This record gives sequence, structure tokens and C-alpha cells, in this order.
Amino acid sequence: MATGALVLPADSAGAGAALHVTHWLPEGPPKAVVLLAHGYAEHAGRYAHVAKRLTDAGYAVYAVDHWGHGKSDGEGGFVPRFSAFLDGMRELLTLVEVNHPDTPRLLLGHSMGGLIATLFLVERQDAFVAAALSGPAILPAEPPSRFTVWISRFLSRFFPRLGVLSLDATGVSRDPAVVAAYQADPLVYGGKIGARLGKEFMDAMAVAQADAPKIALPILIQHGETDRLTAPAGSRYLFANVGSTDKRLEIYPGLFHEIYNEPERDAVLDDLIGWFDAHLAGGTAS
Repeated sequence: MATGALVLPADSAGAGAALHVTHWLPEGPPKAVVLLAHGYAEHAGRYAHVAKRLTDAGYAVYAVDHWGHGKSDGEGGFVPRFSAFLDGMRELLTLVEVNHPDTPRLLLGHSMGGLIATLFLVERQDAFVAAALSGPAILPAEPPSRFTVWISRFLSRFFPRLGVLSLDATGVSRDPAVVAAYQADPLVYGGKIGARLGKEFMDAMAVAQADAPKIALPILIQHGETDRLTAPAGSRYLFANVGSTDKRLEIYPGLFHEIYNEPERDAVLDDLIGWFDAHLAGGTAS
């Protein structure tokens, strides 16, 4: 594992912010590079075990702590615009293109990172051979009322940092050790989601829903059936609406939100690596 930093450009919503980058490399030359987008409130370091499985299979893994997350600059629970997260992925892609110019690329996103990855595919699917999403946040767990939408926009404008929603950490995994480690992790944000981020989140989900047909890349969508933090219905919606002809949906019975941190993680990661392996045969990133 190695770390570094990226700086968001002047035209970014997070202009000048330094974003923490982590990458893991296999023993020999990587057969492909996986760009990883982590979920809300967490950080790339929580994916060391996923990276280990991928590097053992011959992949390099690059991940950035999103703006306001982990070791990156920014404010927890707040974002000026959702595009700041996309800007981080753009800079990460540029870094990978420089470091591994002739190596195929794959995209992996979890939860909010799944939403970020979906939006990024609409913009830059030409850069990847295939993609995989884990518990993507495409539809809210409970559809907001008209009043909720209105008040969220009001608060976003006038009280953007006001905390409006807390996440239930017990919904992360059925493994008590995972939940305890999540709650004890100093780099995991434990405060409330601010009004601006909540509004930006809802707007980003609406864009992802509308633009899903533009995605034609081979895509694997994985979701825990009993996920309480992101709606499995969102994964079903995405699967039904993406333009991809090569697509696969896996809904895992009984699993919670972080399917790569559930007791059945090995089988779930087998599905992920099997998908990536299958799409590297003769595949190249443009």
C-alpha cells in the first residue's frame, strides 16, 4: 500500500483541496487497474481487505478519499456541490492514466461511491473496460415527501451545514466486529448529514436515474437484500434502465449494506473478481 495526494483544480467546487490517495499494487505488472469510489462518511482505508483480494488476483487498486472524507481536505457532512466528488474521480483517473498508460481500467463504487461511479460512467465510460457497483445509492431508502424536498432545498440554501439526518451504523453489517470497528474508526465521520449534502445527494440520484440509459458499459450491480441504508430497489432500477446489454444483477439474500464486510464476503468478492476477470479477455480501455 502507498499513499499520496491530489489537488482539485481551480474550476472545481472544492478548488485547491488536497485529496488523500491510496493505492495497492500486485507483485508483478497489473493486468488492470481498479479505480475505487468509497461510500459516504468512510474512507479508502476501509477497503484494504478488498484491495488484498484484488491485488492477489493481479489487479492494482487506486482510491481517493472524497472531499470532506477520511484524510482529505473538506468538511464532514457537507459538500459545496456534489460535483466535488466527481472532480476527485477525474483527478484520480488522470493519475492512473499517467502511472499505467497502457493498462486496462475498471471502475468500482460502493454506496454513495456507487452513485458517484454511475455519474462518472455517464461522463467517462470510454475510459473503462467494465464496472461494478456495490449497494449503489440510486433511490432513497424511503421516498421523500414534497414537503421534505421543499424544506431540504430551503435549508440547503440558508442553513447548508445544519445536520438533518444520521446514519444507523448497525445497518452496515451483520458482523458485530465490523460495526464496532466502524464506530471506533477516527476517520469515519459520525456526525449528521448536512442540509446541503442531503439536497445535493437527492439531486445527484435524480440525475443518475435520468441518465442511466446512457451507460452502455458492461456492469455488475451487487446489493444486500436487507440493506437498510441504500435501497435494493435502486439497484433493480439501475439494472432495468442502463443501456448495457452485458449486465448482471446480484441481490444477496439476508445481507446488509456493506456486502464486502458481511460474513459471506468471500463469495461476494468471488463474484466481483470473476466479473472483472471475464471482461478483461481481449478488453482494452480506450
